[in-house]
Amino acid sequence: QVQLVESGGGLVQAGGSLRLSCVASGRTSSNYAMGWLLWASGQERAFAAAIRWSSDSTYYVESVKGRFTVSRDNAKNTVYLQMNSLKLEDTAVYYCAASRRFYAWIGAYTGPAKYDYWGQGTQVTVSS
Repeated sequence: QVQLVESGGGLVQAGGSLRLSCVASGRTSSNYAMGWLLWASGQERAFAAAIRWSSDSTYYVESVKGRFTVSRDNAKNTVYLQMNSLKLEDTAVYYCAASRRFYAWIGAYTGPAKYDYWGQGTQVTVSS
């Protein structure tokens, strides 16, 4: 089992920044890919960004490119999502998730069904 604990959410004004953190514990593996996904009220879960523990490969949904940056610290078993220039439409619960599946292309990790372990989520609210 893998446990994921997110933190860093909160209330921020439009144009502001937040950094989310996700600490992984348990039977983690350097072969896993890590994703940040979001669930806005009344919508389905959506993908934001993905990264591998074992390389610098990253992938972003078009709507967050240039604003969000996913990174990792292997020594701390922690994945981050730096969110800048936040918009009202970024309001959602953000989840950290881990995938045991291997896809050669990091862009294959966009579907929520590709992930096997999920954190509890952290609320991000962007106000005007």
